[in-house]
Amino acid sequence: MNETKYMNPYLAGFFLGLILLATIFITGRGLGASGAVKSGVVAAVSSVAPGHAADSKFYSDYSKEHPDGPLKNWLVFEVLGVLVGAFVSGLVSNRLNFKLERSARITTKVRIAASLVGGLLFGLGAQLGRGCTSGAALSGMAVLSTGGLITMMAIFGGAYMFAYFFRKLWI
Repeated sequence: MNETKYMNPYLAGFFLGLILLATIFITGRGLGASGAVKSGVVAAVSSVAPGHAADSKFYSDYSKEHPDGPLKNWLVFEVLGVLVGAFVSGLVSNRLNFKLERSARITTKVRIAASLVGGLLFGLGAQLGRGCTSGAALSGMAVLSTGGLITMMAIFGGAYMFAYFFRKLWI
């Protein structure tokens, strides 16, 4: 069996820091993914129910802030670039395959359901907290924001608390 080669995590963290610094310098703000999801939701609602989007304060305010359309937000292109980059990285390193990792104690259906529920809760938390891990925590900590530090502590603290209850699904 061939050993899988990964990038040195310290070097990867250094490169992430450089990208974050360049993003702040070029755009005036940090990285983030939840804004792209919000843009996608606004575009979908505006297409499916334009009357509702026009009558809703949130959607109409968002449309005024993005007069060229919600999908022309740079965060949408950032997330698309992450997806394309991940695909190319997997292709180049010969790690491109569909694989569902799970413990022998749970079924595939439980694993998928738990992932979907966890992702939905994390997305809801990102909207309530006005940012995701990359936007609120990483970018916030990069500019020494107290909110960024608190967000990072809350994310890791919450993960450790929930891990206690869900560890039996993995161990």
